[in-house]
Amino acid sequence: MQGLAIDVPSALAEEATLAALLRCCVRELAGPRGLVWAAPPYLLLRVGGTLLRARTYGGAALRFDGPPERLEDGAWQPLTTGELVGLAGSDLHGENAEFGGQVLASREAVAAILRARAGAVPPADPWLASEQSLVYGHRFHPSPKARGGDGWLRYAPEAHARFPVRLLGVREDVLAEGGDVSVLDAMGQAPDGYRVLPAHPWQLELLRPAFGAELIDLGPGPVVLPTSSVRTVYVPEAEACLKFSLDVRITNCVRKNAWYELAGAVELTSRLGPIFDEVAERHPATRWLPEPGHRSAALGTRLHEGLGVIVRQSPWSACDPGVTPVLAAALAVDASAKDPLAWWRAYVTVVALPVLDLYFTHGVVLEPHLQNVLAGLDADGLPVQAVFRDLEGAKLVAGRHDLGGLHPEVAAALTYDAERGWARVVYCLLVNHLTEIAATLAGQDDGLLRELWRAARDLLDRQAAELGRPLPLSDLLAGAPLPAKANLGVRWARAADRAAGYVPIANPLA
Repeated sequence: MQGLAIDVPSALAEEATLAALLRCCVRELAGPRGLVWAAPPYLLLRVGGTLLRARTYGGAALRFDGPPERLEDGAWQPLTTGELVGLAGSDLHGENAEFGGQVLASREAVAAILRARAGAVPPADPWLASEQSLVYGHRFHPSPKARGGDGWLRYAPEAHARFPVRLLGVREDVLAEGGDVSVLDAMGQAPDGYRVLPAHPWQLELLRPAFGAELIDLGPGPVVLPTSSVRTVYVPEAEACLKFSLDVRITNCVRKNAWYELAGAVELTSRLGPIFDEVAERHPATRWLPEPGHRSAALGTRLHEGLGVIVRQSPWSACDPGVTPVLAAALAVDASAKDPLAWWRAYVTVVALPVLDLYFTHGVVLEPHLQNVLAGLDADGLPVQAVFRDLEGAKLVAGRHDLGGLHPEVAAALTYDAERGWARVVYCLLVNHLTEIAATLAGQDDGLLRELWRAARDLLDRQAAELGRPLPLSDLLAGAPLPAKANLGVRWARAADRAAGYVPIANPLA
């Protein structure tokens, strides 16, 4: 008797969605309540009053080896995403009728991406290939691939999409811009009295702007390739990246460039230039991607923000010849090395040390999570440079910088207090980033994982000594719990991403 054909994309999507939600439950629900127990080879936890178990490895990264199960009538049964949604909901406060749909929509999106990739050709550029490799998304998010709107697959980086931007003409008297936007002017021709404004075709479908004398449609422009954030694209003809607004919720946020973020990108580029030069003298592997200009149309807040585009430098131009930029999030999925310990030491040196220097010496908060960092690999695959990007997440520590003369809303958007800034650095760098890279490098070798973290501690301890042993870093090295972002909580509360809190998790540096 012939068995039923297995729908592989759907099966893989269910496995990944269940794993992501279960990680959230361990971190945000069972863990803080003391309802997680080690029972080798399993991890046991109680969610919604039901006992669950899974084989795990990778420390705080919580990688699963085999399917999770639930205890029912004294027997272990396979756990499904739908069942876990119900169990999690019973442990969360309040109601959220949308939550289950978002989780399942994310699962269906993963399946659709897998099917689309099967017939698509990945880019030959290794950097772009890494940007478009994130099929499953954030490992600690309940709905990492849920996207609003229709037709999103046409623009999905994971499906190896490529498409022409649309070129608009903005009459010069209603132009809103700042900094150096010469890249945009070179992308097409506008009639006299107008300037070129590239637009994401998906955003135009969502905005449906009225065309007339002030704003005209110039037709298709250069072909672009979306990067991991979906709304930021690479323009090969211009050798630059463009960060568009998208009125679509991707993970926790509607991805729109607020007017103060447009201005803030140029302001930070100007301020951070000399700071990064100074940091690079002490950490020569440090690179960053400036955002030198922005342009939009001053036709009311909706279009000003909705059509706003930020120019960003290409990572290839930031790396030295012979060095290949690769997205850190791709390495967290697939990192291999002949000598994992040597590779890891090099990685921590180029990625972590300048971030700490920027915070403590210069009062600059980077957001070095897996999608904001590119590792520059040499011909042998060894990390020799680190490229930091996305100034939306970069902040200045309040009281450390003179922000006089800036619009109050721009200044407010550029600053964090010291405590909030440090929590953001530690979460992005250690919890979101290094924990995942270490788990991938070590695989199921727990001894190697411990060795990797001992090496990281030695490097960070040396850096602490050079910085004068600031108290927050000393506490971190002494084993203070790490702050892990509560993505499940913020999605359940339907709150803005900036309202996300943190839950404490064990510190592997201890």
